[in-house]
Amino acid sequence: MLEPAFFNRDARTLARALLGKVIRRRYQNTWLACRIIETEAYYLHEKGSHSSLGYTEKRKAMFMPAGTIYMYYARGGDSLNISAKGKGNAVLIKSGFPFFDQISPEKNLAIMQKLNPVKGSGRPRKKETLCAGQTLLCRALNLKVKGWDQKSFDPELFYFEDTGERPSHIIKTTRLGIHPERDAHLMQRFIDYDFARYCTRNPLTRREAKEGRDYFIS
Repeated sequence: MLEPAFFNRDARTLARALLGKVIRRRYQNTWLACRIIETEAYYLHEKGSHSSLGYTEKRKAMFMPAGTIYMYYARGGDSLNISAKGKGNAVLIKSGFPFFDQISPEKNLAIMQKLNPVKGSGRPRKKETLCAGQTLLCRALNLKVKGWDQKSFDPELFYFEDTGERPSHIIKTTRLGIHPERDAHLMQRFIDYDFARYCTRNPLTRREAKEGRDYFIS
């Protein structure tokens, strides 16, 4: 389990460091898991952040110690964030990819698919799209605002882990869903290059996007 000290770093640095880390969530005595493949960094001083609108009880977690869980409702679903170093700074877990090992065996995929079926039809969602978005990820892992906002990680129920997975390269680009007048130009979205085709929006496949202008690879 990642300790609070891991999260006590600059939001952009933390957003990059979280790529490849594994989210573990206990559900009915079974451990569900996914690898983090896309993150976004947010700061108190920039207009795209919730905290820039000021302290409220709803945004309290962003002002709490690094490593505090901040969850809110986005597009009708739950969204997972973690506070970073400095009051009002945080990282959004934008998307993930199902992860399997001895703790979280592949048979658990069926449980995640049952938790997050295709809207409207109820059909099982494909593994590749199961956690491809902040609300999809939370549904697949049964993470709820009411249960986890302003809480700390719990080794018996929900935590982040370093299993040794590392991105070969990291893509840096602009965040999604940010109004043009709210610092939409800031390149604070980070993607695991090896899983870019499974992220929320892959900049590598956008016809008009150019490396060195719209995204950078390191």
